Amino acid sequence: MANLVTNQAHESGTTCMTFSRDGTHAYTGGQDCIVRIWKMSEGVEQEPMTASEADQSITAVAASVDSWLSGSEDSAVRQYFKHKSELTGHVWDANGVAIRSLAVDSEGKRVGIASENFDVRVVYLEDIKIVKQLKGHIGSVRKVTWHPNTPLLTTSGADGKIIVWNLSNEEPQIETTIDGLIPAIADPMSPDYAHDCSAVWHISGQHFYAASRTHEIVTVSRSDWFRSTSFSDKDLSGPITALAVSVNGEYLACASRSKVHVWSIQSRRLIASQPATPGATITHLAFSPKDNLLAWTDTEGGFSRWHKPISETYPDPVRRSIATTAAATVTARPKSNLFDDIAETASSSTRLQGDDGADPEPGYGDVDDDWIIDDLGGGLQDNPESIRKTDGLVKEMVSITKAQPPFQPGSTPLENRKRYLGLSYFPRGLIIELRLCSAYNMLGVIEVTDQDTHQIINVEFFDRSARKSYHFNDNFKYDLGYLGERGAAFACPPENEHPAQLLYKPYGTWTNQGEWTYVLKRPGTSVLGIAAGGTRPSGSLRHSDDLDLQGWGNVVVATSEGDLTFLTGTGRERRILGLGGDFVSMVAGPEWVFVVHRTGATTIDGSQNLSYSIINFEDFSVKQRDALPLPKGHTLKWIGLTDQGAPAMYDSAGYIHILTKFRIPHHASWARVMDTNLLERRQGKDESYWPVGITESNFMCLILKGRQEHPGFPRPLIQELPLRMPFRLNEPKEELVERESLLVQIALDSLDEELTTDDILKREHAMDREFIILIQAACKADNVPRAIELTKLLHNISSFDSAMKISDFYHLVGLREKIAILKADREENEDRLVAARDKRRRWLKPDPPLRELLPTNDSGTNSRTNLLGDVRPPPTIERPRLTRVTTPVVETTRYSSVAPLLVPSIDGSSFTDDVDIPVSVCSSADGKRKRTEVEDSEYSFPTPPSKQKVNPFARKPGQEMRNPFARKADVNGKTIQKSESFFDKVGAGEPEAGMHSKRPFAKVSTKDKSLVRQTTLFGMGPSIQKEKKPKPKKGVAVAPVNETQSLQIADRDVMMTYPIQKTQDLTLVETQPAEESLGSETQLLDE
Repeated sequence: MANLVTNQAHESGTTCMTFSRDGTHAYTGGQDCIVRIWKMSEGVEQEPMTASEADQSITAVAASVDSWLSGSEDSAVRQYFKHKSELTGHVWDANGVAIRSLAVDSEGKRVGIASENFDVRVVYLEDIKIVKQLKGHIGSVRKVTWHPNTPLLTTSGADGKIIVWNLSNEEPQIETTIDGLIPAIADPMSPDYAHDCSAVWHISGQHFYAASRTHEIVTVSRSDWFRSTSFSDKDLSGPITALAVSVNGEYLACASRSKVHVWSIQSRRLIASQPATPGATITHLAFSPKDNLLAWTDTEGGFSRWHKPISETYPDPVRRSIATTAAATVTARPKSNLFDDIAETASSSTRLQGDDGADPEPGYGDVDDDWIIDDLGGGLQDNPESIRKTDGLVKEMVSITKAQPPFQPGSTPLENRKRYLGLSYFPRGLIIELRLCSAYNMLGVIEVTDQDTHQIINVEFFDRSARKSYHFNDNFKYDLGYLGERGAAFACPPENEHPAQLLYKPYGTWTNQGEWTYVLKRPGTSVLGIAAGGTRPSGSLRHSDDLDLQGWGNVVVATSEGDLTFLTGTGRERRILGLGGDFVSMVAGPEWVFVVHRTGATTIDGSQNLSYSIINFEDFSVKQRDALPLPKGHTLKWIGLTDQGAPAMYDSAGYIHILTKFRIPHHASWARVMDTNLLERRQGKDESYWPVGITESNFMCLILKGRQEHPGFPRPLIQELPLRMPFRLNEPKEELVERESLLVQIALDSLDEELTTDDILKREHAMDREFIILIQAACKADNVPRAIELTKLLHNISSFDSAMKISDFYHLVGLREKIAILKADREENEDRLVAARDKRRRWLKPDPPLRELLPTNDSGTNSRTNLLGDVRPPPTIERPRLTRVTTPVVETTRYSSVAPLLVPSIDGSSFTDDVDIPVSVCSSADGKRKRTEVEDSEYSFPTPPSKQKVNPFARKPGQEMRNPFARKADVNGKTIQKSESFFDKVGAGEPEAGMHSKRPFAKVSTKDKSLVRQTTLFGMGPSIQKEKKPKPKKGVAVAPVNETQSLQIADRDVMMTYPIQKTQDLTLVETQPAEESLGSETQLLDE
């Protein structure tokens, strides 16, 4: 109350007031037939000047550039000098009827006069004999107002009509008539007759404000003359008695029930309130054009001034800027540069000031045709008249793109106390509607009823067996809502000392035990958007079920501090991510949130410069990040999810896009699936579409007629429009198969380890049938390349047979062969479903960690290996299931020593019974076999002991022993190739293969049998039996091995000795009878 000053200016009754154009004086009139002139520079003790020429009550005052006017019930309109009480003359006489309203145009040349007469008069102040009469009302006219920069006059009548008159031509014309907006009051003696029902124009001229008959402030757009927005608050109740707009168009003031309220026009939020004289009705209200001051008069005769109604935390109400006026276009003057524009702007500001240097009143001389201001409506669209002529000069209009503000998908502006808070379609068919509205879909409805002081939110589900309906009282005026799979989220803006907060109510726990709130404690921080994600429930959510371990989902909050706050369904705060741009909108899926943001500024050519990011709930990683395919000059209208869970978008150009490959990191792309401009139903109609959701084959939307921008009430029915990819070639079959291919690919990308599903198989069979039809058409047209191309797209092997039958029918032999090749290739190669799964695995596989390319040595410096100069031995290759091979002992003699006889083992077991070793043997003179090429076999021998005993069976020095099987020296230098058979070696050593037709038998050797030439497997000779020679058994030779001895393997060229640490019984299985071996040996001896 310290900033409020009140003077008793007039007697009780209806009063009026206005400011001078420069804001230095104020004029007030009342029932005492006096007009008082107040100086704004003086305080409450001042003695104002008075003008007392009127004979009856003063009902209206108005200010011109160099004068001011008054109207009274004596039917006279008087004109006075500027800032003085000296009368200059009468402007108009209403012939016995009372004057009700006066308004002077922006140029100060014409005055509109409203009286109890049914007609409105427009008098030219320079020549009062020029009068235009406006006929259209069927009752008295209560208020008149002028458009800020065009010759439009709005009149508000007692019949409840607002008529917009166009005075640009010689004869006035009715631009439009708005009926039913303001109340119809015919009795001039009624207290409500004095309430302000005028159309208060915004300084941009794009819309005006009016107090409706439902006691709310509505906005009427000039483009279509429809109500676009409204202002409402729980603190505002009762009839609106006065309205005023600030100089820069930033604030709107209203009076109701002896209280003054100030609104922010951009946010439509109440920012300040001031109580007035108790019990008094405020009849006139006005912002000062010079200072941060708000003045009014009331029915008690008081004149009040509220100094600094706008706090310093908000923009100044006087200083004008493009941001506050929401300018969409500015003038580009020809033959000037950037600095000339700045200088011209400065000179223009100086020129528009008054004699005392004060700024003139808004809406008058400072507004000309050189610039256009847009607010809310047309700021996102270019001016259709890019070049126009005024005063013989050509002026070009350069488009400056207005940034799209944040929005909740599916929400609508408040209209008639009703509003859709979030009309959306989710994979299960969720629709959210608030502000006294009812809706239906496959899941449920949210209804909100505004009760002035609070709201009642009612949530109902169609399937009540799965989810339980509930309702609650809303005392915080929640203006954002989101209905997820696991719970519903609501958010309210900050108001006065109450900060913004989020409310989350999980399903199944409609008591206060499950719900929680999240408060944004920093003053001024607001919630820009909310989203709630989570997996689909496996069962009913009517009650809490411990069997469902999926939890209550995840909640994401976008704040005005430029961050995304991630919360769990239980209210646990997990992460705050910096967004790195301006938030626009978002929608949540089961595992991630899809966020649309602006990383930079808009461009001069009309681009919104919007991007998107897909952020995982689990680890907060960004799965996808790219730009939105938004055409220049258009805005984003809606984002949501398809029934397959894919992100989708709809823009003002009428395009629908679906994000494909969104599950594969950095592989996503936008596919245009529909262009609403090409719909057959739209031909010849003026309609648009409000998106609700997208299914596999339909676009769910609401039909908007004419210039309607959002759905109204009663709510229209949801329409299903078939999806059609906007192909430029008129081929319906090809469009169908490509659209089905897109849906099948999205379904395949959603699989994890599964190869396919029954639904995918059905779709593929249906697609193959369509492909066969297209192949038939290609064969009929003799287009073989097209037929081969379509054949490659077939999914099932049986479809190839159908394609071959078609080629046979049209006698295309070459095509049939190629189809057979494609079929064989498909059968031989890896299954396509397995290949697709492997591809998904590779795409989803995380990148390996970086490896060190320059290893460091012991000194800490990097060392690089020279591969070309590396002379080190190659590293040992470790073979699986084998130990490291030891170096064998190789003898330097040509022939091996005499091997001992093989003696049977004691227990009768053989070596081959325990160890499976491939053996290559050759015959000896005594019918035994000799092992060869042991070095080719893969054996592991134990490490030799440090000290070995002397082999008692080794050849003694000086002992001469001739090998009967050795190769003679005169064999023409031929070498004997090693083989696996003894007879192959003998045959290779013969001079000519065909010399003998039959192999002769060798003579029986008469040498001592004790000299055994065959060794055992390990080169050890058996102990010689002195008393009796054992009768050789067919196929078996056994030799006991001592505990520590050398194992020798004889060969023609090399003898290798292997140490043995453990005594074993060895057995070799003979594969050739002794007699045959003896015969072969005799033959060699004869040769």
